[in-house]
Amino acid sequence: MSEYTTGELAKLAQVSVRTIQYYDKKNLLKPSQIFENGKRIYTDNDLNKLKLIILLKNLGLSLKSISEILESQNSMKVMNLLLEQQLNGLRAQLKTSKEQIKTIEGLRRDLPQIDQIEIKDIGDIENIMKNKKSLRKVHIKMIIIGILMDFVEIGTLVWAIMKGNWVPFIIGMILVLLIAAWISRFYYQNTNYICPNCNTEFKPKFWAAFWGIHNSRARKLVCPACGQKNYCVEVYDEKRELAR
Repeated sequence: MSEYTTGELAKLAQVSVRTIQYYDKKNLLKPSQIFENGKRIYTDNDLNKLKLIILLKNLGLSLKSISEILESQNSMKVMNLLLEQQLNGLRAQLKTSKEQIKTIEGLRRDLPQIDQIEIKDIGDIENIMKNKKSLRKVHIKMIIIGILMDFVEIGTLVWAIMKGNWVPFIIGMILVLLIAAWISRFYYQNTNYICPNCNTEFKPKFWAAFWGIHNSRARKLVCPACGQKNYCVEVYDEKRELAR
């Protein structure tokens, strides 16, 4: 069996000499042999015991608790119960961390992509999230209506081809055009835009918004406040909701 001095044991366990001396003082880890000159000798058993102490310490146990476990007659049973509790605790922390990560990712995804927006407190974040949810409802309503329009258009076209009667198709197309006009107006009334240059929220002219180049989050518009033409970020028109 190998023998180690205090320094050698500390190096093997990757702890300081002072730590081992402290454990010795607390009667937690006594050397296997002590010479008259005070030199302490530790064995492989002592090294394994030290590694166990370090493990339990890292799990959050106090030195008093570790001492009671090591001195217990049912130390293995106590260890198994302890490790099971620690494992359950870590799993709970992991679940919480995953939920927090999901929340943060959702927040980052939903925040407007404008650096000038100032967030002073949690209320500002809540308002931004509420605005995004309202805007998402507008988009969902438009998608649903768009699907119904496609159904009417395709359905009446198939009917016309199969039956040779084009009247339903013509009526359907008129209906689709009317719905398209309504949905365009609905979208315009419920959306505003924020200028990335001066941070002004504004509602553009209908045709400027209608013909403006756009992507899923922004539309290229001229800001009425600073006069610059930029991709302005789309937001929900909260003033319209308050006016109802």
